[in-house]
Amino acid sequence: MKSIVILISGRGSNMRSLLDAVAAGTLPVRVAAVLSNRGDAPGLATAAARGVATHIVDHRAFASREAFDAALAGVIDSLAPDLVLLAGFMRILSDGFVQHFAGRLINIHPSLLPAFPGLHTHRRALAEGVRVHGCTVHFVTPTLDHGPIIVQAAVPVLDGDDEASLAARVLAQEHRVYPLAVRWLAEERLHMVGGRVLCSAPQDGATALISPPA
Repeated sequence: MKSIVILISGRGSNMRSLLDAVAAGTLPVRVAAVLSNRGDAPGLATAAARGVATHIVDHRAFASREAFDAALAGVIDSLAPDLVLLAGFMRILSDGFVQHFAGRLINIHPSLLPAFPGLHTHRRALAEGVRVHGCTVHFVTPTLDHGPIIVQAAVPVLDGDDEASLAARVLAQEHRVYPLAVRWLAEERLHMVGGRVLCSAPQDGATALISPPA
């Protein structure tokens, strides 16, 4: 069974969806630990309550991004995970860190990449007047919010949407597709062809990722 480490900075709602899937038996992985760069991250208490080991590597204790990333990588390496999952980890990682974990570092981003990388994705989607928005699970590369896409989920942008209502609709899909993508990875059902990720058997929901209007 493959092992995972989850990195969070806040409440860890995507972490919780992963832990829920593990507990339900639909995600065949072992959670080695949850790590955070913030000691006050509420998600740490959630993980600990479920018996998951937690570690804090406070970025404020380091003089540079590279020094923090080196310390973080050291803790992760000591756990020897097969996959490192970013779940609301609000730090830009150095090229060296990303390259060290290349091929096993995964992120979920609240937009249909390559549209709207970075922050405030829902606000920007509304400002641009797009009719479809969503989320993306992807392999992490040194370019911010860029890398081979594993799966995306789309939601309609409704006429009455504000930032909060659109964010809630997207978040529901994040909680759906992140465990799905990790399961494919754990089951070794993904392979790379020309920089594109292909799944050997995507019938379990991947073909129906567009949510109908509420």
